[in-house]
Amino acid sequence: MIPRYARDFRKTLLLLTLNVMKKLFSALLVLAYVSLAAAEGTRLWKETGYEDFQRGTTRGVAIRSTGQLELAPAFKAIYTSPSTFIWSITSDKDGVVYAATGAPARVYRITPDGKSAVIFEPKELQVQSIALGQDGAIYAATSPDGKVYRITRKAGGSAAAPEFTAETFFDPKTKYIWDLAFDAQGRLYIATGDNGEIYRVDKSGQGAVFFKSDEAHMRVLAFDPKSNLIAGSDGSGLVYRISPAGEGFVLYSAPKKEITALAVDAAGNIYAAGTGEKRAAQPGVPTPLPAPVPAPPGAPPAGVPFAGVNLAGSDVYSIAPDGSPRKIWSSREDIVYALAFDSTGRLIAGTGNKGRIYAIEKNGDFTDLLKASANQVSAFSKAPGGGLYCSSSNLGKIFLMNNNTEMEGTFESDVKDAQIFSRWGRAEVRGRGNFELFARSGNVDNPDRNWSPWVRIDLAKDARTDVPAARFIQWRAVLKPANPPTMIDEVAMNYLSKNVAPVVDDVVAQVGARFQPQPHVSGPETVTINLGPPPQQFSGTRMENPPTANKDRGFIAVRWGAHDENDDNLVYSVYYRGDNEREWKLLKSGLTDKFYSFESGLLPDGGYTVKVVASDAPSHSPEDVLSDEKASLRFEVDNTAPRIENLAARLEGQDLHVTFHAADDASPIKRAEYSIDAGDWQYVEPVGALTDARIENYDFTVLLGNAPATPEEPADQKRKKGKSNAAPAPAALAAEHVVVVRVYDRAENMATAKVVTK
Repeated sequence: MIPRYARDFRKTLLLLTLNVMKKLFSALLVLAYVSLAAAEGTRLWKETGYEDFQRGTTRGVAIRSTGQLELAPAFKAIYTSPSTFIWSITSDKDGVVYAATGAPARVYRITPDGKSAVIFEPKELQVQSIALGQDGAIYAATSPDGKVYRITRKAGGSAAAPEFTAETFFDPKTKYIWDLAFDAQGRLYIATGDNGEIYRVDKSGQGAVFFKSDEAHMRVLAFDPKSNLIAGSDGSGLVYRISPAGEGFVLYSAPKKEITALAVDAAGNIYAAGTGEKRAAQPGVPTPLPAPVPAPPGAPPAGVPFAGVNLAGSDVYSIAPDGSPRKIWSSREDIVYALAFDSTGRLIAGTGNKGRIYAIEKNGDFTDLLKASANQVSAFSKAPGGGLYCSSSNLGKIFLMNNNTEMEGTFESDVKDAQIFSRWGRAEVRGRGNFELFARSGNVDNPDRNWSPWVRIDLAKDARTDVPAARFIQWRAVLKPANPPTMIDEVAMNYLSKNVAPVVDDVVAQVGARFQPQPHVSGPETVTINLGPPPQQFSGTRMENPPTANKDRGFIAVRWGAHDENDDNLVYSVYYRGDNEREWKLLKSGLTDKFYSFESGLLPDGGYTVKVVASDAPSHSPEDVLSDEKASLRFEVDNTAPRIENLAARLEGQDLHVTFHAADDASPIKRAEYSIDAGDWQYVEPVGALTDARIENYDFTVLLGNAPATPEEPADQKRKKGKSNAAPAPAALAAEHVVVVRVYDRAENMATAKVVTK
């Protein structure tokens, strides 16, 4: 038994819950009304938040994940390479960039003013990685079946055009070399694949395996502040911490298959990017990898980035100095190929295959900073003045991202389709700093096809758009530096669409069917209320599709389809008209659902048509209301049963001879049946066999009892004589018999009659 205090507590809790739900429902109705009112007359197109802004076009404007537009870092291309792929870059103290490339495989030297020279051209297909040694030499690794080359400056060359020479520094005797990194002592670490080995090579070129994993590929390398080597693998997506003594420890097994980039900050926080779907592995068995296939000349090796394989997006993970991991950023489309830090310590991610650069905060907020004029942003390197050099592939380019913002940036919104020819009113902007707003309009969805010119909106005056009335509109914001920095949170445009009449698409009437009454709450179909993550949705009962009609021969069900290009709220009226009548009579008005049913007994027998009139009156003043109407196909109402006349039955020896006359004023006779002495109902055909008229005559004979068998006659002969095909009646020898007949018309109305033989 539940204690009384527990029952009282449960009762109180239930009452409180019901009260809260009641108040919430009332609030929903208020919000639904407000939303409904906003949808009528003048409307507001609003662009706010990251999802809205990312559909626009940026030029020198960055988009924060928290929903603001701001000036992007200054960004310019300083060099375009003849090579398609730039895999890795490094730079010296003078800002000279060295680029490792493929297709063709070369090492380029690029000065800050964009002048370039080829300083190394190996026989291998790719120069996969590059690093600058403490001795000033450039170390370049090639793949496949590659080596590490040491490139040094020749003596006697000019400062403007130095000459270089290359020699083999170390041959790991492995198929792929993926990354290079130097420790504080100037020793070179080489990440390789096929066998998942990391080599350590001293300054003299003597080296050996430093660490061997059970993964197929060791992909990326970095050092933490304690001189531990951090390494990422391809296969199981592992992040290793390897001590100077070569002792490895798996810090994190990422949900992704491959670790594509690493960065470590001064505090020892490790940032790792992962991509690729991770296959499940059996316990104790490494995840198998297909053997890499050598690429054809001029193409990247199998397994490398940019090969056109869908890698299912990327994640970026943060691993704290104590080893605790967490995911701070994720994308289903962008693949992270490079990580670095800008001068403020923000994590910068280079991605593909849209060439975007993101800044990622520690709390997971991010900024869509830039879009390079190439498919993949592949690598970063420090530039003078706190900037970053950025390299790309498809096309192979070198960019400079400065520490300062652009002096001017533009953002063009997505094109708004009002669906209807519309007048455009005032703009509403929420932002700060130094910016201007422009607008243009047109009647085709492509702004380049004879739209109006851009018109400046005077935000300090009345903020009118002053663009021609049209179906489509677009706005442009021009941002300039200010203190505090210029930022735009929201832009909205008021507009009034020309009212067009609703359209009734079809009307269908079904006799003998009925829609069940539906609960109805007026208001928009969906109201979204943010109650915290994730948003909750509450749907009203206004139905776009009618419920299923139930069979009910006493009713007529009518359903219709209608739409309004203004997205107005519609109200419906249903009328009827009989054959040979001129005027429509109202059945029901004020309907908001697209279905209605009524009693068929309200209409006398005969042929009818129903008409539905749709009006946009709820959304407009009386002088602006428009309507449309459509009629159904003709249908018949028949609520009157047939008549059975002149029913007679007489014994003729062993046979029972029955005759009667059936008639109906509204519809043809459908079928007739008889029963003798409460026996089973038997179907009987009329004289002439065809049941297709409003008047039918029936004349048939039933064989009674166990009379001596007679030769069987063909069925057609029986019909000619008016005999029934039914089995003999059971009470053959009785002197008196009760014959009951029933007749149905096409509307399933039924009449019955009986006769008793003497």
